[in-house]
Amino acid sequence: MDISLEDIIKAKATLRGISYKTALVHNPILSSLSGNQVHVKMENLQRTGSFKIRGAYNKIANLTDKEKEYGVIASSAGNHAQGVAVAATIYGIESTIVMPLHAPLSKVTATRKYGAEVILYGEVYDEAYNEARRIQSETQATFIHPFNDPLVIAGQGTIALEILDELPDVEVVILPIGGGGLISGVALALKTLNPAIKIIGVQSKNNPSMLESIANHRVMTIDGIPSIADGIAVKTPGDLTFKLVKQYVDDIVTVDEDEIASTMLLFLESAKVVAEGAGATAAAGIIHSLSHYKNRKMVAVLSGGNVDVNILARTIDKGLVKNGRKCFLTTVISDRPGALAQLLQLIASKGANVLAVTHRRETLDIPISYAKVELELETIDPAQVHTIKELLEENYYRVIIQ
Repeated sequence: MDISLEDIIKAKATLRGISYKTALVHNPILSSLSGNQVHVKMENLQRTGSFKIRGAYNKIANLTDKEKEYGVIASSAGNHAQGVAVAATIYGIESTIVMPLHAPLSKVTATRKYGAEVILYGEVYDEAYNEARRIQSETQATFIHPFNDPLVIAGQGTIALEILDELPDVEVVILPIGGGGLISGVALALKTLNPAIKIIGVQSKNNPSMLESIANHRVMTIDGIPSIADGIAVKTPGDLTFKLVKQYVDDIVTVDEDEIASTMLLFLESAKVVAEGAGATAAAGIIHSLSHYKNRKMVAVLSGGNVDVNILARTIDKGLVKNGRKCFLTTVISDRPGALAQLLQLIASKGANVLAVTHRRETLDIPISYAKVELELETIDPAQVHTIKELLEENYYRVIIQ
């Protein structure tokens, strides 16, 4: 089944009163860092905290009465799950969602709250997908694919219409890519209405399945590794989304875990906005992988904000370390009175704050009469970290900084 701009326009009408027309907000920090005029499409403020309600609802709204009787089933790392659960509940039909065993607890809890039965299965999304297909073959429920479905893609494509309503002269639109449903719908709509608009996809370096598929001219299965961008950790793109990405997307870039984490921190600090890992990848791509674009009107789609608070806390710490706002320093001191105080005084003289101290005498790599000291420091920036390291080395400390 093909998809066209008309399908996306119909989806917009279907979603009226269901999905929110999320804000398109100019972000001065991203603009300053990139040398472009960057706006952020705030799909983290969408109903259920993610763009996924758009595609899920559009698909379920178009089911036949017979299909609705059997209910629906889906597989998801979390955001699609919530979209399907809400849409099914609105229509009064049963929904079952298979989620990976390690899906964020907040997403599992929310999906159940929205009315779905949740089954936890598999280490990654693709294993959950296979289990959902097995259950679907037994129950005859309709499978709501998270990305490789024309009606789902059309629903996600409604984001493009909202962008053009707010910023008709946009020049570059950057979106995250997992399975490809979001970028396929948005790219199709934008390129149909204005072929001059550049469409850039961003993937996690840990899971570059669409990038590898496009490079090899066929759908590839990539055994990636865990990522904080769990929402786009997809091993195998869809055949339909692959075709649309190949036709309409101009480029795909990747970002690493530290870049994603630091961008999540940037959103939190500069805009007071919570972005999940997948949601932050588009902005991370602008900062770290698209430096050749200058003086362009850009839109970064912040696709979701459903991040577990424990993961958020760890991500903030990782982002602080990446940005030189926190560091871990290891050195060796003489095991005598006043030696630790002398070390701490040197660090204090450069304005760093000591958050934690570990003092060990028993480690095998330290001579007798010496002690290993591990410090967690709150710092201002990488320059201050470098200054502290230089000062300690000038005073004959051997220093390792992480």
